Amino acid sequence: MNADNDVSVVKPPPEFIDLAAEVLGVLSDPTRIRIILALRQADELSVNALAELVGKKPSGVSQHLARMRMARMVTTRQEGTSVLYSLIDEHALALVLEAIKQAEHAVSNGQIPPHHHAPRR
Repeated sequence: MNADNDVSVVKPPPEFIDLAAEVLGVLSDPTRIRIILALRQADELSVNALAELVGKKPSGVSQHLARMRMARMVTTRQEGTSVLYSLIDEHALALVLEAIKQAEHAVSNGQIPPHHHAPRR
């Protein structure tokens, strides 16, 4: 049975709906979306590397990462004196990519959005 077609997802328990709203809330910040997309490109990154990639100060990125850790979207690994961040699984990335596709539809003005032109693999 395909996990994505699981009946429990069709009618999830109320507490899962509440938690899903919290997940979407965590992902509702542009910096956090940029962090997820940066971690997609590299398996692990430090706060400083992420800050450079997303164009924010390391202190601000660190606060975003702390919230994402509490939501179990990212995890850490210590390497010497550095802390490296990575995505826990592909689900947060999948949500971000779907939201970007939805955004493309929202601004397409009746045209076919770019993701519909992308070559299929």
